Amino acid sequence: MTIPSTFELYAYWRTSATYRVRVALNLKGLTANERIVNIDAGEQHDEQFLKINPLGAIPALIEIGHAPLTQSLAILEFLDEFQPAPPLLPQDLHGRARVRSIAAMLAADTHPLITGRVKKYLTAAVGMDDTAWRAWQIQWFGTGLAALEQRLAAEPQTGVFCHGDTPTMADICLASIVEMVRIFKITIPDIPTIDRIMEACDTHSAFIEAKPSRQTGAPA
Repeated sequence: MTIPSTFELYAYWRTSATYRVRVALNLKGLTANERIVNIDAGEQHDEQFLKINPLGAIPALIEIGHAPLTQSLAILEFLDEFQPAPPLLPQDLHGRARVRSIAAMLAADTHPLITGRVKKYLTAAVGMDDTAWRAWQIQWFGTGLAALEQRLAAEPQTGVFCHGDTPTMADICLASIVEMVRIFKITIPDIPTIDRIMEACDTHSAFIEAKPSRQTGAPA
């Protein structure tokens, strides 16, 4: 059952972090009224949006009557507490730490290196061209996913999904990175465990409905 919306989500079709929040909302049966912030047009730097997030980054989630929430991992934890079922974190202490660790590998260690603001700086200040930028993307997507593959393949807690047989915050963050790899048409070899987990995500309605290609503003 979908719970009537009490949220506004400042979003853009392509961003990895917005995708994470969409998947979590879908898993929880929650909805949000989306307000599109066109980052390609620089709308994240508009004065009005900077009042919501001074960093000029999306997503931002607003529960009506409350201050804006920013940072996708914080938003995921908020949604998990707001609507506890189904849980995004395991019930046991060590399981929760493992899922948070995997999520951070992806959302904190990998994703920040390939964002638009990083590209803008490297092209403007360092003189990086498109070929060098693509090599940069391949390097850091590849490094992050290879490290995660090593963990997932070796750790017994890995199941159908990153942790056990139901999706968690770890899978949301993994899928958000893989979706970006797909958008940029990059192939990362030798990640069979990740590929298997992504097959499960790709058939799950919460992930399907959140796909960037299905969102308002995505190329036809």
